[in-house]
Amino acid sequence: MNKKKFSILIPVYFNELNIPHTIPRLQLLSRTLKDYEFEFIFVDDGSKDNSLNLLLEHKENDSRIKVIKLSKNYGSMQAIQAGLHYVTGDCVGIISADLQDPPELFEEMIKNWEKGKKIVMATREDRLETISQKLFSNTYYYLMNRFAIKGYPKGGFDFVLIDRQVVEELKSINEKNTNIMSLIFSLGHDQETIPYVRQEREHGKSKWTFSKKVKLFVDSFVSFSYAPIRFMTGMGFVIAILSFIYALYTMISYLSGNVGVQGWTTIVALITLLQGIIMIMLGIIGEYLWRILDETRKRPGYIVDEVFE
Repeated sequence: MNKKKFSILIPVYFNELNIPHTIPRLQLLSRTLKDYEFEFIFVDDGSKDNSLNLLLEHKENDSRIKVIKLSKNYGSMQAIQAGLHYVTGDCVGIISADLQDPPELFEEMIKNWEKGKKIVMATREDRLETISQKLFSNTYYYLMNRFAIKGYPKGGFDFVLIDRQVVEELKSINEKNTNIMSLIFSLGHDQETIPYVRQEREHGKSKWTFSKKVKLFVDSFVSFSYAPIRFMTGMGFVIAILSFIYALYTMISYLSGNVGVQGWTTIVALITLLQGIIMIMLGIIGEYLWRILDETRKRPGYIVDEVFE
């Protein structure tokens, strides 16, 4: 009987301290999932440390390891998209290289996949992280569920197992400036969620900077929600109504002789407020327009520099 193949896709960026611990943990899965062939796809996302060399050293001792080297740092979402073009498994697991997500959970995820679930998400019930990290993440996922994708997991996810069919669909979509996890969820296939507690990072320092978090936030909402545009429309109506009421009040006061000498403070404050609102609205429109332009250029979202098979 032919074994099914399980591919595990891992984006790597400045993970030289994690790799010596991550690869053995992943390799141990073959002892419990004996009915599966394994394939490990590591995508080096332009790391400037020793990550690539460590991956190649481990590859010499394990032919199941495949290393994809990108030409520069494109971000984890693009690294995952790149890796999806090289996986060959019947199902594919996606996990970070920092071991904050327990690889052993793949065993339960595989069982759900065998029952017909094409998307199995490990959702964060809690996280052993700083208060600021929790606040940002919880706010982000609340807004995603409220204004972008209904039913989105409360704690979010980036640890997931997907069917081969989902892989092919993602490859055909191939969007830039998007959140691959939100894209997976939005496909609407039979899904299962497995709650877990995200662990604290033990080795190295995260390169998931505030600016990258903001970009993901903007990408997610521009890609999956019209709420920002609808917000601008609503604000425009509110300002127009308030302006009309204020103008009507001023006219009535003038006709009744109750208008006194007005200072400049109120006028300057109103002008500044309205100009600020206009600039914010132009910025939101610009985010949408930039992404439209970026897609129409047909430039690649990433460039694969070298493949080590």
